[in-house]
Amino acid sequence: MGDVAGERINLTLLTDFYEITMGNGYFQNNLQNKIAYFDMFFRKVPDGGGFAIMAGVEQLIQYLKGLSFTDADIDFLRSKQLFNEEFLHYLRNFRFSCDVWAVPEGTPIFPNEPIVTVRGPIIEAQLVETMVLLTINHQSLIATKANRIVRAARGRAVVEFGSRRAQGYDGAIFGARAAFIGGCVGSACTIAERDFGIPAVGTMAHSWVQTFNNEIDAFRAYARIYPDNCLLLVDTYNVLKSGIPNAIKVFNEEVVARGFRPKGIRIDSGDIAYLSKKCRRMLDNAGFSDCKILVSNSLDEYIIRDILVQGAKVDSFGVGERLITSKSEPVFGGVYKLVAVEEAGQIVPKIKLSENVEKITIPGHKQLWRLFESNSGKAIADVITLADESIDETYVIFDPVHTWKRKTVSGFFAKKLLTKIFDKGKCVYENPDLKTIQGYCQEQVGTLWDEVLRFENPHNYYVDLSQALWDVREKLLMEFSVK
Repeated sequence: MGDVAGERINLTLLTDFYEITMGNGYFQNNLQNKIAYFDMFFRKVPDGGGFAIMAGVEQLIQYLKGLSFTDADIDFLRSKQLFNEEFLHYLRNFRFSCDVWAVPEGTPIFPNEPIVTVRGPIIEAQLVETMVLLTINHQSLIATKANRIVRAARGRAVVEFGSRRAQGYDGAIFGARAAFIGGCVGSACTIAERDFGIPAVGTMAHSWVQTFNNEIDAFRAYARIYPDNCLLLVDTYNVLKSGIPNAIKVFNEEVVARGFRPKGIRIDSGDIAYLSKKCRRMLDNAGFSDCKILVSNSLDEYIIRDILVQGAKVDSFGVGERLITSKSEPVFGGVYKLVAVEEAGQIVPKIKLSENVEKITIPGHKQLWRLFESNSGKAIADVITLADESIDETYVIFDPVHTWKRKTVSGFFAKKLLTKIFDKGKCVYENPDLKTIQGYCQEQVGTLWDEVLRFENPHNYYVDLSQALWDVREKLLMEFSVK
């Protein structure tokens, strides 16, 4: 189930069809109660970045809470003429009963780490694959892109402007949510404020200015309605020859005269660096040094970084299509793999091998830890362990591929990142409010070294395996390599 645009809709059949056919296969082989463990992880950070941002957990919780098959769902599946009535009866009485762990939203995450783990009857754990991936992949992608853009802005506000270019209405709504987690201060998407409390912002389009006989009349009409929130779009005709002069005149006649101060101007085309410097000088000379300059026009982290290097006088950025679609790399690439089953009450690790070494999975039921320096609070490394392991005060980390690269670390504290969100199908986790998640994200990104934050060629953050987990993986690799 899910909430999209404020309406409850049935998403139970938002699955890859093989999840249903495999479910039927498990059922026909009397495996429906076999306990399985699945991990979601990703293999590569978008845009060649040093880290990604976890997002989408709240929507995953909503989906899992309401997971059930309606009569209409059962009738549809019956029409496929692939499933017998016993299996359809099982689905009609289906109730989610798995344990689920997830990394909290806003946490920096790295390749090959388990960021969601599902444990339970194999039909149930398999059934949720598509929605786990869809929900976490999408919002983590947008939150990651937003965080890059926000960091490029160097403390200047970034507003998400991309609703009209999003991949569907849920892409716009949940994309706005993810962008806020990544650090945006608001969205042009009105429903995002209604549903998530994200400040909805916006003033006028070029059509407003074009509707009137001339630009100054359009500015006057707007200023008279909103004298206490007057931000004028100045590039419909000519920014420097008419837009700014007309804005200054209207600010004096319609805003200041009523006892208010203008909020700002927006530039949506042209050479942003050049125009913003000229506009700043003209506004300052007119006594409006407090008037903010907002710019838009197909921005991303690289353009923002470059125009600031060129001395652009910009107070805030409106970023649209390149944020809401993560245009430069629009796929997050998370995968969902079986990592263990239970037999006679014992956890039996499972591994997937491949000629592509990067596709070999990490087996077993696991926990993810982050090690922080006690003095600075900076993140040292992440360690993936078996679920029942602990981290000692002195700990040896080593590269899981180049195992001779070892380091003994001390003077640190360790934090478990995988948090239980469902226990036997019951939600046991209260998702923080969105503003808290955003603040947590900013705080956690601040624990990363500058070298990891670089846009180009970032430092490779260490994600290591415990010795016990490495031994389990090596044992399975050896078993299958000699068969």
